[in-house]
Amino acid sequence: MQTPVQTDKDRAQPGYFQLFRDMYKQNIRKYSMVIALVFIMLLFQILTDGILLRPLNITNLILQNSYILILAIGMMLVIITGHIDLSVGSVAAFVGAVSAMMIIENDMPLFAAVVLSLLLGAAIGAWQGFWIAYVKIPAFIVTLAGMLLFRGLTMIVLEGKSIAPFPVSFQKMASGFIPDWLNGGALHMTTIVAGAGVSILYLVYQLQQRNMQKKFQFDLQGKGLFAVKVFFIIAIINLFTYILATYEGIPLILITLFILIAGYTFVMKKTVIGRRIYAIGGNEKAAELSGIKTKRLTFMVFVNMGVLAALSGLIFAARLNAATPKAGNLFELDAIAACFIGGASAYGGIGTIGGAIIGGLVMGVMNNGMSLLGLGIDWQQAIKGLVLLIAVAFDIYNKNKTS
Repeated sequence: MQTPVQTDKDRAQPGYFQLFRDMYKQNIRKYSMVIALVFIMLLFQILTDGILLRPLNITNLILQNSYILILAIGMMLVIITGHIDLSVGSVAAFVGAVSAMMIIENDMPLFAAVVLSLLLGAAIGAWQGFWIAYVKIPAFIVTLAGMLLFRGLTMIVLEGKSIAPFPVSFQKMASGFIPDWLNGGALHMTTIVAGAGVSILYLVYQLQQRNMQKKFQFDLQGKGLFAVKVFFIIAIINLFTYILATYEGIPLILITLFILIAGYTFVMKKTVIGRRIYAIGGNEKAAELSGIKTKRLTFMVFVNMGVLAALSGLIFAARLNAATPKAGNLFELDAIAACFIGGASAYGGIGTIGGAIIGGLVMGVMNNGMSLLGLGIDWQQAIKGLVLLIAVAFDIYNKNKTS
């Protein structure tokens, strides 16, 4: 019997199908939470009759979630090492209270007060890091004790009352905007130019990365898919900056966030320290046997968390324009949830800074969207818990399916 002749067209079809399937697997695993974020934003955009993505509300989203995103960056490092920090909300409240005593009650120069507040955060992180790294008390216990301790100290410092107001220069740290040096009038032209500049930098970076992959003969993304991805990201950047330009421009806190995200992403992806942090979370015993000073690095991760918690507390106090005993309430849960939604593993060794930011934005959009819909706090808590569970389950399902 004669075997049917397989044409070029027949042979090409399985190849295209396999290519499409591989592309789907790679991207759904990598961008599952980005897809979830886009879906949630579109859902609330429809339900709120377009209010969610208005310039004023976009700016409010940035200002309202900045301190949680800062905490999420530090928390991601803690979780990657296989630990947890339940004290960050109380630490933020305590540092905010101390800064109010220095600035409002004692007229301390602003720069000195901010530096001392950050040093206080570092000292708190060192205190907790010592017990965790060197005494080997579980981080859950140490930071739970810290949560109670620093919440109590906040009440003592403030004597159960709020202290306000902060100087205007301090408030601008959380609610100020960059000036329009180009005098664009109704449209903030400095923001438009900044968006174009970031787009160019992103394009150059992507081309450099592609050339580097080609040089070392790594598998390359198809030219068409690469071009679509770059074009899409550049379009999002310029649309985002255009929306901001129609209101007040770029918030100062967004510049701070950009620096933190870029800096920590570089450290975790491109430096020896970052690789060692991942190694500790993957297998601490093996990392120690390979020569990594695991105790010292774990200690420094908690010092870093203390500094970022202090920065978060300063920004929250500046936005609220007051130091209050209830400040920072449940911040730790939002930061932890942001990390796990963003792809961190509860066992350590897995997670990215970008993932923490995406997770924080998912939390922020949900909070903002439900508030715009006028839902009560009872329904908000119930829906948020359900959506968080679904989001994490969706991420785990895709990772298991494509592994």
